[in-house]
Amino acid sequence: MISRTSAKFLVLAGVFNVVIWPRFAKAVVDDDRAWAGEHWGSAPTAFLWVHAVLITTAVLVGLGVLAVGVRAHRSSSV
Repeated sequence: MISRTSAKFLVLAGVFNVVIWPRFAKAVVDDDRAWAGEHWGSAPTAFLWVHAVLITTAVLVGLGVLAVGVRAHRSSSV
């Protein structure tokens, strides 16, 4: 059983990941190292692909943590 305080922490951690990582994705896409030439007009580099995998993984884990936190919060006693 997860305590109500721990459930709130999980919800906050999940929301943080879901909000922050997409903003970081924009910064990566706008970075000159992400493209072999002109932005969106050239091939993506390894820099972009590595960060895309990291960001996708972080968002998915964040969604999982958020789901666990919400379920734990709903099931915990008042």
